[in-house]
Amino acid sequence: MDEAIKRIKNARRGVVFTGAGVSVESGIPPFTGAGGLWNQYDPKFIELDFFYGHPTRSWQEMKKIFFTCMDEAQPNKAHRVIAQLEKRGGFQGVITQNIDGLHQKAGSKNVQEFHGTIHQMHCIACGRKYKTEEVSLDELPPKCFCGGVLKPDFVFYGEGINPAVYTASQELAEEADVMLVVGTAGQVMPACSLPLLAKQFGATIIEVNTLPSAYTDGVSDFFFQEKATEFFSKLEKAL
Repeated sequence: MDEAIKRIKNARRGVVFTGAGVSVESGIPPFTGAGGLWNQYDPKFIELDFFYGHPTRSWQEMKKIFFTCMDEAQPNKAHRVIAQLEKRGGFQGVITQNIDGLHQKAGSKNVQEFHGTIHQMHCIACGRKYKTEEVSLDELPPKCFCGGVLKPDFVFYGEGINPAVYTASQELAEEADVMLVVGTAGQVMPACSLPLLAKQFGATIIEVNTLPSAYTDGVSDFFFQEKATEFFSKLEKAL
């Protein structure tokens, strides 16, 4: 732990890469694994073709899952300390696979939301953008002024990653001297390639997870098998 903290303190181009595990302690369940959302719900409702064919059914499920628990969740200790790392100046920003917006709520400024966000929507007919807080979900599906159906701005199955976000994330990974990998199993492509890219370009990989991941053997230089809030509480004291 002392050596990992030293690397973090001395970082000049650090980056944090987060998955669902960083938000579990804020009350947001992961998608896979024990207690995962896909053990309770059929993921087909966020397949792009299903959404276009059955927008009402898709929205009924999305409202239950994403626009209740995620919208009400608050940042935890891990989110807040990650924001402090950026504020101190040694870390460039965050790449997150999460769509909950908790890094921004905690104060992080440079957040690359690899899989998009629940906090913005767009009309699939005219393209007009809306903040989610501006949209009523009392009647589903929500619609644009033009009459088109609104789609949340997170990445559905069958949908590509935003090219600008992809490029910015790759640049952060390539430039990183330290990458903190927090709460991800490393199984979702293409996001899971980013720690490998950082390692290839010489970064120290510090992993924090409750279970070993695809990175633990062979990619991670340090592995701390604990909850994110536990690790970042220790880090906060050391900083």
